[in-house]
Amino acid sequence: MDERKVVVFCSASYDIDPKYATAARDVVRALRALNCTVVSGGSFRGTMGDVADECHRLGVPHIGVLPRFMKGLEYPHLTELIWTDTMSERKERMRQGTDAVIALPGGIGTLDELIETHVLAKLGRYGGRIFALDVDGFYTPFRHLLDHYVATGMLTPEDRSLIAFPGSVEALAGQLA
Repeated sequence: MDERKVVVFCSASYDIDPKYATAARDVVRALRALNCTVVSGGSFRGTMGDVADECHRLGVPHIGVLPRFMKGLEYPHLTELIWTDTMSERKERMRQGTDAVIALPGGIGTLDELIETHVLAKLGRYGGRIFALDVDGFYTPFRHLLDHYVATGMLTPEDRSLIAFPGSVEALAGQLA
């Protein structure tokens, strides 16, 4: 199987339920089994750090992308580190050349990354698949919001379907395979 690149958007917060760190590590193991290179925000903080630790532990190629103003927050064992000037450039570089986006449970930055990727896919500017890993219903309110957009005519059912919401890492891996 050819190597694929998958970007993982996730939290920089430490003050979250440990189940999200477990899910982050499980996603890396699933991506390793699928021979994927991981692209992330490149920090050692929060679930970004959990992703980085698991990539390092398992020898998974890991590309981190950080804006220069975050110097000092970079994970020390990345396979490759890409510096950008802005957060917008960071998001673009993270998606560049990837086959899929996985949004793990995260904060407003993760939601921003997920929504921007969805918009780009809708406009034909991102061709990869988009997943929001719905750990214990984390993304259920967002799914309901998208359904509301469809019900009000603000979003087509086809565009709504651009984001898949697997409820487990196993389901995600099955959809990625």
